[in-house]
Amino acid sequence: MITEEATEVTPVPVRLPAAADRQPPGRKRAWDEAPRWQIYLPLGIYLVFTLVPFYWILLFALRPAGSTSLVPWPMTFDHFEKVWNERDFGIYFQNSVITGVATLLLTTGVALAGGYALARFDFRIKRGFMLALLCTQFVPGALLLVPLFQIFAQLKMINSLGSVIIAETVFQLPLSMILISGFIRNVPYSLEEAAWVDGCGRLAAFRIVVLPLLRPGLIAVGSFAFVHAWNHFLFALMFLSDQTKQTIPVGLNTLMSADSVDLGALAAGGIIAAVPVVIVFAFIQKWLITGFSAGAVKG
Repeated sequence: MITEEATEVTPVPVRLPAAADRQPPGRKRAWDEAPRWQIYLPLGIYLVFTLVPFYWILLFALRPAGSTSLVPWPMTFDHFEKVWNERDFGIYFQNSVITGVATLLLTTGVALAGGYALARFDFRIKRGFMLALLCTQFVPGALLLVPLFQIFAQLKMINSLGSVIIAETVFQLPLSMILISGFIRNVPYSLEEAAWVDGCGRLAAFRIVVLPLLRPGLIAVGSFAFVHAWNHFLFALMFLSDQTKQTIPVGLNTLMSADSVDLGALAAGGIIAAVPVVIVFAFIQKWLITGFSAGAVKG
């Protein structure tokens, strides 16, 4: 009788190449692994060109008048005190805050309503209206001065902050409306439909479902409206003649005369004008990047 003994075959372990040992298919190109200096050198040059002007402003603002030192020592704040008290920069700062915040609220509110209409409703002139909004971005702000001045003169709004706020809102509204309509298109329409099924009206569904998802986009649009109103010089110069109604850009212009320029006071005023904007962007940076990323997915 023939018996067959079962033999067990021991599997031989196969060693897979580690992730570090694997090579991508194809030959490596010379520029795939650039040396570190080829990356850091252009970034360093860009950083120098960016930071040196800011250091120069700080130097003139913090060193004593008449000093030629390249280091702001001994440090003095006389230029800031002079600008804030003697040059009425406290009033300019207050007017700029009022103008910027009011422009932010008006631009965001009107653009939110118009952007929702463009994103959720279809009408015959929709494409033509969008094209008209885009074409307004090619019109320089200087061309709007004469018609806006005549309108404000008839409304008796010359030499009031309201004229500057309305002008800034009109100038910022087309682009803001286009951006917010893109943000709303990224919100699924089914979310609003589900809210309607649960008994919400269109306004309640928009407030409960859509509006919280638009926070990054609203912050992005509102921040640029605020910064533009804060830095814009032309409208405030043309529509405001009373010194107590002027804004910071016009106040900086008063520090320069035909005969001389007070560099220390001008640098101190520039820092006062720049610091609030830098602080605002430092706090909203995360929301700003998220908002533009969301708006870039769909148009």
